[in-house]
Amino acid sequence: MSDFYIKPESEFYQKLQWLMLSRVLFTSLLLGSTIILQLGESASPLAPPLLLLYGLIAGIFLLSFTYAIILKHVKRGILFAHVQIGIDTVVVTLIIFVTGCYSSIFSFLYLVVIIYSSMLLFRKGSMIMAALCSIQYGVMLNLEYYRILEPFNTAGIALSAADYAGSHVLYKVVITMVACFAVAILSSFLSEEERKTKKELADMEDHVKRVEKLAVLGEMAAGLVHEIKNPLASLTGSIQLLREDMDYDPQHERLMQIVLREADRLSSLVSNFLLFAKPPAGKTEAIELGRVLSEVVELFDKETRKGRHVSVTNTVIPNVWVQMDAGHLRQVLWNLLLNAAEAIDGSGHIKIKLYPLKNRFACIEISDDGCGMTRETLKSIFDPFFTTKPGGTGLGLSIVHSILESYNSWLEVESKINAGTTFILKFRLIRPPT
Repeated sequence: MSDFYIKPESEFYQKLQWLMLSRVLFTSLLLGSTIILQLGESASPLAPPLLLLYGLIAGIFLLSFTYAIILKHVKRGILFAHVQIGIDTVVVTLIIFVTGCYSSIFSFLYLVVIIYSSMLLFRKGSMIMAALCSIQYGVMLNLEYYRILEPFNTAGIALSAADYAGSHVLYKVVITMVACFAVAILSSFLSEEERKTKKELADMEDHVKRVEKLAVLGEMAAGLVHEIKNPLASLTGSIQLLREDMDYDPQHERLMQIVLREADRLSSLVSNFLLFAKPPAGKTEAIELGRVLSEVVELFDKETRKGRHVSVTNTVIPNVWVQMDAGHLRQVLWNLLLNAAEAIDGSGHIKIKLYPLKNRFACIEISDDGCGMTRETLKSIFDPFFTTKPGGTGLGLSIVHSILESYNSWLEVESKINAGTTFILKFRLIRPPT
């Protein structure tokens, strides 16, 4: 996000807009009520503290207007948000200074700034803002305690930090700093959880849409495959009979060989299409993921040594058990490993990891450092007959998806151009057999 213009339809853009609007409304209400309160106590409308409050309100409006103008032209959105919220910490410090400094009731505004910084900048950004707030507040109260800084007194409070013992001032600074960092940690944790939950929901929504789409295609494919296989078998049989009855002719023999070869290729394609439409019920049994994965990787490593310079690293944990057909699992793993190897031009590396997840799930990650895929390609890779490879049928990943779906497992993909692709398989765990 920080490397491109912020898209107006993006969630981050909308959050920045809400931040700018909320800043204007909140500070206008807060400072405006303070001004009205002081005027009600017969304070002069042109008193220096009130003039500073007027200036703060005008400055906030000017800042918000400036932010709104340059927002559409900003390239580094995260940096822009850091700058905005960093300036907000300074504005809060000025508000506290104007309203009594040590005795100000507005020190809680630091916590407000930290909370909305965690919504935009997450953990790292909110910790930075907590540090800025703590430093500014600590420096301001120390300057007031040593009478280097004389705060304005819009609230009619006579006492300042210099009128208290040093331990009291230190205690208040420490409590405020602890509160800032505690709120930063808690709010950033909640924001991270919200972001993670949104991503999981988006992935699940994509998964459901993909399953529904493939289910419709599968129903159509099942009927179509049977309609093709029967005439194809008749065609092949007829050619075989003609071949036996006709006198040998090199030209005719060559043409018949072409017909039989293409018929076999079409038959294989139709069989794969049927496998996608209705994966055959396998022998479901308890299998240890790590053992089967290691076997497939060992065999694949031997095969790839013949034609490709691809190294494979396999990291597994023992005693992770799932319920499915071992042959189907091997087919899934082999297809994904082959897909990863074909994405690597020349030499490269495939990294495989098996690890447990929460809620009784296990995950296998198969990552390559190949060419990667665009977002448009990622949306279509599970569609039947979609392929980016010369000579590919486009059914490999569709079959993998259908097989996993039949075992209540699923497949996710993450990819970036020139950085590689990661296939993430998630399986439901079972208890180890006794």
